[in-house]
Amino acid sequence: MIGQLRGILLSKEPPHLLLDAHGVGYEIEAPLSTFYDLPAPGSEITLYTHLVVREDAHLLFGFANAQERTLFRTLLKVNGVGARLALSILSGVSAQGFVRCVQNNDSASLTRLPGIGKKTAERLLLEMRDKLSGWEESAVRGAAPVSASPGDAMHDALSALVSLGYKPHEASRMLQGIDGAGLSREELIRRALQALAKA
Repeated sequence: MIGQLRGILLSKEPPHLLLDAHGVGYEIEAPLSTFYDLPAPGSEITLYTHLVVREDAHLLFGFANAQERTLFRTLLKVNGVGARLALSILSGVSAQGFVRCVQNNDSASLTRLPGIGKKTAERLLLEMRDKLSGWEESAVRGAAPVSASPGDAMHDALSALVSLGYKPHEASRMLQGIDGAGLSREELIRRALQALAKA
């Protein structure tokens, strides 16, 4: 099992990133919460990882902290939740936000996430309640986003939202009304998801 990687960030295109660890390039999928904290390519980073082995692929998932990885692993134990859906959940809501949804029995917020219907939300609330008892919230992290030109950032944000499971018209609607001037794609995605959560 690969539990942690430290290396040079070569590229980041949500939800995929490429990490050079001592000459080996690891393709890693990460939730948007992790992308918010990533520095510019060329910087050294450390990720907590989880390896999923399937018949047709070995998939490596990366997380900014151990708490996110723990929640990802806990989500995988829920009936009907696979790695892609778990990644989508962590991209749509912070670990602390998800814990609050479970503690407050808030299925409405969960159904706003892509791939989560009413039945899945109810199953998550039921099965995760006991698994999250004693969950401690970590300190809120805040890294400055890397700015990109507005046109490219908006296009990249739209592509990232689509790859996370939102339909193209939904992703486009989520980004409408956001003034993208000077914002990175990560910040655009964050604002789009925050606006969706408040809707």
